[in-house]
Amino acid sequence: MSKSLADKLNQGISPQQFMEGMTKNKEAFAANYESFAWPDEETKEFYESLNNRDDLRCLIISADWCGDALRSVPIVFRAMETAGIPTEVFIIEQNYDFIDQHLVLGGRSIPIVLFSDTGGYQLGKWGPRPAHVQQAMIDFKAANPDREAPDYQDNLKVAREEIGRRYGEQSDYAPVILREIGDLLSGV
Repeated sequence: MSKSLADKLNQGISPQQFMEGMTKNKEAFAANYESFAWPDEETKEFYESLNNRDDLRCLIISADWCGDALRSVPIVFRAMETAGIPTEVFIIEQNYDFIDQHLVLGGRSIPIVLFSDTGGYQLGKWGPRPAHVQQAMIDFKAANPDREAPDYQDNLKVAREEIGRRYGEQSDYAPVILREIGDLLSGV
């Protein structure tokens, strides 16, 4: 995890620019962003407590077409706003070099949320999904190693349906995302 993000710091776009520039899922993304609610006061207070830290940065590799990003990135945006952590977004299609340094299960999975200090030292990484949701993809990949197999696409469709089921509603997955990222930030 000792990758340096220094060459990417201050090279992305702001969360606002990302949302304004969306050509897919714009309304749904905005709805998820606007409907965000803290699951409890303790979680909100944890993120508020990060405001006294000026050494953290958040870099998100994402895209407007991504269903996982549609769910999680609005929550990450809200958490980083509350935490006062400067956040920038990198569109995957313009940053293959960046995503290729952060492959998941050998592929370009997004969103990837990275945390660094002001010098670019990588402190943590989250994504592309909450752990219990990602487990469905891990299980699929283990059971379907051959992308050319005749049933690969059918099995992938079933795995994606299971991923959607595991996400549930925003009130189900937002607390999980906030907890996982909170746990990551507690250790830095």
